[in-house]
Amino acid sequence: MVETPFPKLKLTVNKVGGHCYHNYKLGDVLILEDFTHPPEHFCLGLAQVLFPVIYALSFGARFPFMENQRSLLTTCPDGGKLEFKAEILDKDGKVEFIPKDQNWKGPKPKKMLVEVVKSEGHCAYKYTLGQKWETKGLETIPNFCGAAFHTMFPALFALNFGAKFFFMKDPDSIDTVTCPDGGHIVFKVTRTGEAENKDAVSKNKVPPPCGC
Repeated sequence: MVETPFPKLKLTVNKVGGHCYHNYKLGDVLILEDFTHPPEHFCLGLAQVLFPVIYALSFGARFPFMENQRSLLTTCPDGGKLEFKAEILDKDGKVEFIPKDQNWKGPKPKKMLVEVVKSEGHCAYKYTLGQKWETKGLETIPNFCGAAFHTMFPALFALNFGAKFFFMKDPDSIDTVTCPDGGHIVFKVTRTGEAENKDAVSKNKVPPPCGC
């Protein structure tokens, strides 16, 4: 048993379309004590793609296009051989359920502000204290450090789908996104509003299916 303020998660194998080296089978259920405590021998490839999802769900994110807004499907990154459904468990061990938003008409990307709140030591990209970028939804920032964006993505993903970081003075932000190369740079990510959906559609030609 893990002492944690965060909810347990249920992960169910939803589809199987090939050989899985971990031998996960259709209907298999894995219980995570929280978003930082997977079961022993958990597939690290799956962990890579699953983390943004369970991180977002743990802080209240909703996915309005899902039959249960408090769940999301995630595909195995090794050829898409398996599909998993991630769900939140309440204190009684029951799946938390919020019905699909019948008014959902398509993606509503959020405006995001990224800011350097700590700069100590060498940064190959020469990011400096107070430097800022704006983006929307899950769009990458042009010419941005890939390692930093990889680390930042769970925060962007969570905030884009309504997560609230209860431990922050401003729960629409998180200021602990740390560069993996020595921790020289720390970023703050803030949800500042809702981007114009028509802009997102025209820029991308086809609106992304994820609601981002």
